[in-house]
Amino acid sequence: MVSLGPLWKSEGLMVPKKPVNAGGGTEPWFRHASKRDGDRELTMSLEPDQVERLRKKLYEKAKREPDFRFYTLYDKVCWAETLAQAYRQAKANAGSAGVDGVRFEDIESYGEDRWLAELRQDLVEETYHPQPVRRVMIPKPGGGERPLGIPTIRDRVAQTSVVLLLGPIFEADFEDNVYAYRPGRSAHDALAEVQKRLYGGQEHVVDADVTKYFDTIPHAELMQSVARRIADGKILRLLKLWLKSPVEERDERGNRRLTGGKKSKSGTPQGGVVSPLLANIYINRLLRHWRKTGACERLGQIVSYADDFVIVCASHRQAEESLTLVSRWLTKLGLTIHPTKTRLCQAREEPFDFLGYTFGPARHWRTGRRLLSAQPSKKAQKRLKEKINTLLHRGNPTPWPELQTRLNRLLSGWAEYFSFGFTGQADDAIEWHVRERARRFLCRRHKLRVSGTGRFGYAEIHGKMGVVDVHQARLSRRPVHALS
Repeated sequence: MVSLGPLWKSEGLMVPKKPVNAGGGTEPWFRHASKRDGDRELTMSLEPDQVERLRKKLYEKAKREPDFRFYTLYDKVCWAETLAQAYRQAKANAGSAGVDGVRFEDIESYGEDRWLAELRQDLVEETYHPQPVRRVMIPKPGGGERPLGIPTIRDRVAQTSVVLLLGPIFEADFEDNVYAYRPGRSAHDALAEVQKRLYGGQEHVVDADVTKYFDTIPHAELMQSVARRIADGKILRLLKLWLKSPVEERDERGNRRLTGGKKSKSGTPQGGVVSPLLANIYINRLLRHWRKTGACERLGQIVSYADDFVIVCASHRQAEESLTLVSRWLTKLGLTIHPTKTRLCQAREEPFDFLGYTFGPARHWRTGRRLLSAQPSKKAQKRLKEKINTLLHRGNPTPWPELQTRLNRLLSGWAEYFSFGFTGQADDAIEWHVRERARRFLCRRHKLRVSGTGRFGYAEIHGKMGVVDVHQARLSRRPVHALS
């Protein structure tokens, strides 16, 4: 057994001045870690689940002692087991190639072990440098486009290795009302919390949105938040490199343009593996302050999912005060409340949208009783219909089996996510749209008149043609807290 040296550090909350491993570890390969001080001990043996065992120990230590700062983590990032697990996760998430054009198929042809060994060598020798992030624009639900940054697979694997170790540490620190990008948490849990509080009489809502949250997170303050827990200078150096990575854009002619880089002072590109963790770390400062100052009991509870959050209050006065207070605190964090997307509402009188759902007044489909409900928003339904239209557009030459697979993937995804609250009306609207578009598409493909034919009805579309029935797919996935 070889001693790893200490994995944590408790003295102070200062950012280390030297970009070195404060623990003094020099080798990336170790078989045993131990630090004894009273009952404080962290041990880990080399077993098939080595990385998961270490992650568990890191979480337990962070949860038990919230003021400790961890160091000597960089060498564990360089473990072959850590990088192999990171590669498996990156591959499972798929995704497009980065600026280098390298795909997972290329890596498999080159040799996965050889590719990982070269990445590990660069990390161990500290010669690793990230490549620019490829920017693509994706449509936003409310119109316009949102930038998405796509790192190279090499950078995604390196980032995943770091997240594997930092994730458990910061998971121990996150407030209960942080729901995005966390193990065992989901958007459904955030929706259920909002619904529970509405049913409990907190019907005055601050429907809030942070303006370009991922693009405006200030680097200096973010790194201070990370350094409160992480004292390993090599880890901090990696994070800074990723934050300062240039962004590559190409115009219609294919001309390359680089933005950002070392001069950038804010932003963590959406699409990067490390970005969700960093985004949670920073917004957690607001949520922790909200709890510690007693605003939760005095005003209302924040329910947060990334840059989208609501504050659920018992009175209009509390909602007004909450909006004023959260706006001031966000300004101190270098962030801004979106002026047009943020509003106050009384949920029994006017609906509000949150995470693709609309909360507001409705009547129970069986009893007719007026109540507050959650149901798929009109915007969400419109987005799905547009995707169906794009897939089943007239003249699409794609073979039906491939079209059916892609269509079913869309419908199954809808059924899985929109399985909360009252979904019947939305399902009916989607089902009618699917059958009508599929019938028209198939009639044209088989050179039949679109009207006046009995072909491609419900039984044939959902039977022989194999299209998913949203009602049946949703019912099989419905969570226990969903309303019926």
